Amino acid sequence: MEKPYTALAQLLNCHPDEIAITTSSTASWFQVFGGLNLKAGDRILTSISEYGSNFLAYLQAIKRQQVEVEIIPEDAEGDVDILALEKLVAAGTSKPALIAITHIPTSSGRVYTHAAAVGAIAQREGIPYLLDATQSIGQMPIDVQQLQCDYLTSTGRKFLRAPRGTGLLYASRAAMARAEPAMVDVHGAVWTGRHDYKLVPSAKRYELYEMSYAAKMGLGLAAEYVLEIGIEAVWKRVQHIAGMLRQQLQELKGVTVQDRGRLLCGIVSFTMEGKRPEDVKQALGEEKINVSISPANSTLLDFSQRGLTKVLRASVHYYNTEEEVHRFLEALKPL
Repeated sequence: MEKPYTALAQLLNCHPDEIAITTSSTASWFQVFGGLNLKAGDRILTSISEYGSNFLAYLQAIKRQQVEVEIIPEDAEGDVDILALEKLVAAGTSKPALIAITHIPTSSGRVYTHAAAVGAIAQREGIPYLLDATQSIGQMPIDVQQLQCDYLTSTGRKFLRAPRGTGLLYASRAAMARAEPAMVDVHGAVWTGRHDYKLVPSAKRYELYEMSYAAKMGLGLAAEYVLEIGIEAVWKRVQHIAGMLRQQLQELKGVTVQDRGRLLCGIVSFTMEGKRPEDVKQALGEEKINVSISPANSTLLDFSQRGLTKVLRASVHYYNTEEEVHRFLEALKPL
């Protein structure tokens, strides 16, 4: 049962002891966020494209603990504005208690290429840095050393192609020395006395006892599979197929590609003039073509800023072919 930790650690460039296996990315994220012991007046810096579940946790923390949430602006290319972040860090009477951003939003192909620069600032200032990489793992190289994040969360079921009901968490050794998980059970800690307990020395402290062994093994095998193929080869293929799809979508009358940024990934988001996304999805489904719909409440700040309510999302991977892209485009033309 240790092989999944070894494979995931190799994929992320960390030690297996810094990996926890959970039931979802959200479960991993809440184990970190809930353990930070935030108090009234603590400042959280987050991104415009922060995922809905994460932002709901901020709103609860505002209500329950009277924390403050500040939004890091984006630059002209839709990336984290590093100069603005520096000013936010320096503002106020105390340092931010947390910097937390989403590497790739659920509703767009944009990649925050400045994620590592954010990490450098967080490390310099001693601010915990939590990176949601749910849409990143499995489609592009992710190196937690280069990113300089204290915590990184992801799911198994997306680009990593692992079973639903799996998630992962990277927690650096330094981060584990500073904060505890939101909750522990007898799997992550030992009850040593009437008033005492001792956390296990690895990131398994973030895990809970009840976990499907089959799902855990499936997650490990998925990580081994992508390592065997080579994540660089996967990323090159994803960019090729997604780039081809975006370019040809832009040539279709009435179609607007909604991705923006200096680096784009395998998520291709678009809208069709005068068409309900639900109707487009149904029509494509009848042709055995799968797309999904991202509603505004998945990334409300970003959608509100761009005047969007819903987008269609076509997620491509290395196994998709040029012929499938052509068939997809041909199915869109009559709609």
